[in-house]
Amino acid sequence: MAGDNAARIRAKALEIGFDAVGFAPAHLGPEVRARLDAFLAAGMQGEMGWLADRAEQRAQPKALWPEAASVIALGMNYGPEEDPLAVLRQPDRGGISVYARHRDYHDVVKKRLKMLARWMVEEWRGSELKVFVDTAPVAEKPLAQEAGIGWQGKHSNLVSREFGSWLFLGEIYTTLDLAPDGAEVDHCGRCTRCLSACPTDAFVGPYRLDARRCISYLTIEHKGPIPEEFRVAMGNRIYGCDDCLAVCPWNKFAQRGAEPALVAREDLNAPRLAELAVLDDAAFRALFSGSPVKRIGRDRFVRNVLNAIGNSGSPTLREVARALCDDPAEVVADAARWAVQRLETTS
Repeated sequence: MAGDNAARIRAKALEIGFDAVGFAPAHLGPEVRARLDAFLAAGMQGEMGWLADRAEQRAQPKALWPEAASVIALGMNYGPEEDPLAVLRQPDRGGISVYARHRDYHDVVKKRLKMLARWMVEEWRGSELKVFVDTAPVAEKPLAQEAGIGWQGKHSNLVSREFGSWLFLGEIYTTLDLAPDGAEVDHCGRCTRCLSACPTDAFVGPYRLDARRCISYLTIEHKGPIPEEFRVAMGNRIYGCDDCLAVCPWNKFAQRGAEPALVAREDLNAPRLAELAVLDDAAFRALFSGSPVKRIGRDRFVRNVLNAIGNSGSPTLREVARALCDDPAEVVADAARWAVQRLETTS
């Protein structure tokens, strides 16, 4: 019966738009908590204090919801149509991570999760469930590996044999006892391409990421001025970074995402730095309405753009940066002054 129920749920999930579905017991081994504790003890979470605040619930599903019996791990493919790193060869343009070039995936995935959840509640009356998509202390990648839809690569992100690096994850915790699929094994072998590709040397070692050095962290989570030791290496990456994901050999099996809401917006594929730098708060909010970029606000975003301008080698963009040297937001003014100084010495 548990197997029949899982098969029915899998079929429904695929029908409503998920690309990967797996089942696991609501339990994670002690190694998950050990890795998290080591990460936190080293301070590698940086300003992401929420990782420490609810570490127990993150490392063990039943600590978050004791009634949970099974976890349904779901993935939605967002594979890019083109080389995600091509923009790095256009220094007057900004590189936005593939996951943020379209509608906020939280909204897209959660909508599908709720559709599946409503169907399950109708089918199994009396059962209970909770849905999550990066909004609670849930160990998404370890759970996805336990459910068999991928494994955590040496870059710490999930890798799928079918979809490569490009899966958005969501979970349903349920009181239903569902037949597990069995954990996926690690297929990284001796490959270290992801570790070598990192522009800021953010990997302490295989499977160990120091977020404080990661461009995704620096451009999104970090609130103050970007440490100068990383500014040049960041190039023109203005929101997130795809380098370690994009170089993974398993991407040879990846395919373009089919979900229309996750198709990249044309205006977010290599946007011009000159146009982004002059955004005020209202224009920033209008441009990034419905986008995950909106979360960081105008000041942090323009800070990132100015860092990219400083790396552009463009005398024309120097004047754009100069106009922001007295911006009311000090984080913007600091980045503008750095950009001007760097362009004066490199142009």
